Parts: sequence; structure tokens; C-alpha cells
Amino acid sequence: MRVESVRGMRDILPEEAWVWQAVEEMLRQVFALYGYEEIRLPVVERAELFSRGVGETTEVVHKEMYVFPDRKGLELALRPEATASVVRAYLEHGLYAKGGVTKLYYLGPMFRYEKPQMGRQRQFHQYGVEALGSLDPALDAEVMALAWHLMEALELRGEHLLFRVNSIGCREDRPKYREALRSYFAPHAAGLCPDCQRRLEENPLRILDCKEPACRELAGAAPRATDHLCPGCKEHFGQVLSFLDALGLVYVEDPTLVRGLDYYTRTVFELASRELGAQDALLGGGRYDDLAELLGGAPTPGVGFAGGMERLILVLTGQGVGAQERPLLDVYVVPIGGEAKRPAVELLTRLRKAGLAADMDYVGRSLRKMMEIAGKRARYALILGPDELVRDQATVKNLATGESQTFSLAEVPERLRGLAERSC
Repeated sequence: MRVESVRGMRDILPEEAWVWQAVEEMLRQVFALYGYEEIRLPVVERAELFSRGVGETTEVVHKEMYVFPDRKGLELALRPEATASVVRAYLEHGLYAKGGVTKLYYLGPMFRYEKPQMGRQRQFHQYGVEALGSLDPALDAEVMALAWHLMEALELRGEHLLFRVNSIGCREDRPKYREALRSYFAPHAAGLCPDCQRRLEENPLRILDCKEPACRELAGAAPRATDHLCPGCKEHFGQVLSFLDALGLVYVEDPTLVRGLDYYTRTVFELASRELGAQDALLGGGRYDDLAELLGGAPTPGVGFAGGMERLILVLTGQGVGAQERPLLDVYVVPIGGEAKRPAVELLTRLRKAGLAADMDYVGRSLRKMMEIAGKRARYALILGPDELVRDQATVKNLATGESQTFSLAEVPERLRGLAERSC
């Protein structure tokens, strides 16, 4: 029987991978503009990291994590998200010792055991930023401005973007708000989905995150977190909104927005596009000022966001934005006859050392077929036939214009590089 991929673990093939590369490059460029540096995290962590950090009552930990023991019985997990891992690394490696705000970004695969669907697989990829070390509401606004900048850099139109924002308060506010939600939902418990009936006892905030229509309808009239904020949290949220106004970022306050992970505090947000219909969220994030303490560290405020690469790629390709053409090789070498094969291989090496992307045929295609392949894959064809070899020359054909030129073999790399640079 043929071995196939695991359900929900999708291959990203070359014809799609170059789009990912282009998007990843833009992500890195924008992150760098805001002073963020890359961190590369392990795929496998202690399961405890997520049960303590993300929360036992969340769907991620309760239902979706890939958990397994190692050979010594230590319970491990494939990471379902990256914020807890970033904070763990921040504490473990003493990044706080540098002082100020530590700004980090990441790109990489995450794993959740959920139903595979368009744009969402069991192995999926996230990009995100984390800013650790400041309670300043201006930092919340900067992180949100970065998210907006990123979407505009990827050519998603700013006039169609908006933030949904809310504040869910601090750990002193949370017990009062939970009780208010429990009191509101309890008389309607029979109308809640089975998961939300469990959430009603464990953590009623999670009901606000449910996607079932009946639960969403009830959540629309639920008590608002912003009505249960302490003076400090109320002041913080007011300042965040004032910074968003100053930056010209469009937002609406959404009292049902809580995000799906328990470490969030105060500001939570989603960036959405009004062009995308019901599934309009592009990314989401917020503050997590208690997460470092939950993981055994000193109190350390933090704020960040994460977005799904699969979702982003689908949106970009569906909107017809971003990179439009698959990158071409600079040159495709076309040897004619057996005598041309060795000089073709030698020339191919020289071309690559000169910084030119180059390839040739290795399966014995005919001249017509090799030129057909060259026309699809490269900007120039470099032809080595009996006539060229006698004169120690090569013919270079511009595959867009059909124009041909002849150069000596010695000067081909330099001349081709000049042609390639001028045609860029």
C-alpha cells in the first residue's frame, strides 16, 4: 500500500511555495521596520507549558493538543500556538536582562487536532509578534498599527480594514465578570450547546467565543467586560482607543470579543477585512500581562498578535493581490548533441557562481522540447551546439523578445549577468 500524508498535514508544493516565500519576505521586512527580531522556537514543548499558560478550559488544551509521552514518560506536546513558547524562551534565556521592551517575531508550524477545512489544517503555520516588558497602552496601539501596516504592505486595501477591539480587564476584574456571565447564562443553560454547558461551570468567558448560532445570539446580550473594569483597566483601554484615533486606524468596540486563550488580559483585538464576508478575521491578539507569572517568572507585561499563513495566502490569492508571477530562472542551458554536454555542465557551474539562477536538461529531451521548457522556466536560453563549440561560443536567446546574441564562452557569465540586470 502506498504511504500517504497524515490527514490535516498538507504538503506545500513548489508551485505554491514561492508565494509563501514572497509573503514571508514581506513579513520579515515589515517586522524589521518596527524593531522586531526573529526567534525560532522548538516544535515540541512540555505539555505543561500550554496547560498552565493557555488554560485547561480552552478548546486548544481541552480537545485539540497533540500530547504524547517521551521514552522517559515526560508528557510532551506539539506546540498549538507560539506565545507561551516565546514567553518561556524569554524567561529561560534571561532576555529581560537587556532591559526595555523585547520585541520578537516568529514564523512556523503549529498543530491542533481539529477538523481540516479550507485554510485550516491540523498542521498550520502562524506568523506573529510579541512585545514584552511594558504596560504602556501606546505599545498596544503600535502592535495594532504594525498589523495594519502589514496588511497594506501585502496590498490588502486599507479602506476595507477595521479592528474589532475589547478589554477583558485584569485578574482582579475577571472573577466579578465571570459571575456576571454565569448569572446571565444560567437561566438559558438548556439553550446552550453541550460544550457551552460545560463552559458555564468551568469558564463562562469561553461561551462568548462559541461559534454556534444559538450561543452567539445569547452572547450578543451578555454583560459587557468593559462594564466590569477596574479604574486602571478602564483608563488603559481609553488610552488605547485614543492612540488608535491618533493613528487613524478604523475600529469598532466588540463586547463579545474575548479571544480563545485564557492568558489574555485587558486589550484584545482582531483585524478584519470587510471584503471577506462572514469569515473576515485576518489575525488577532492582545495583552497577556500575567502569562510570565503563570510560567514561573517575574511579572512581565506583554502584547502581541498572531495570524494564520494559510488563511493569509488564501485571502491574497483570492483577492488577486501580492506577487503575480512565479519567479523565472535567469537562464536555461540547451546543449545540442553529446559533445556539448560536458562544456554545458562546466558553463552551468560558472553561471551559478556568477549569481545567475540556471538549470539544464538531464533527461535527454529533444531540442524542440528543451526550448519549450526554457520558454516556461527562464528568461534566456543559452544554446551550445556544434557550430558554437567550433567557435568556442554560445548563443544567448531572449525568450521574451526572440532576440539572439553570440558571446565567447569565457565572457558568457558576465555578459548574461549584465543582460539579466538590465531586464529586471
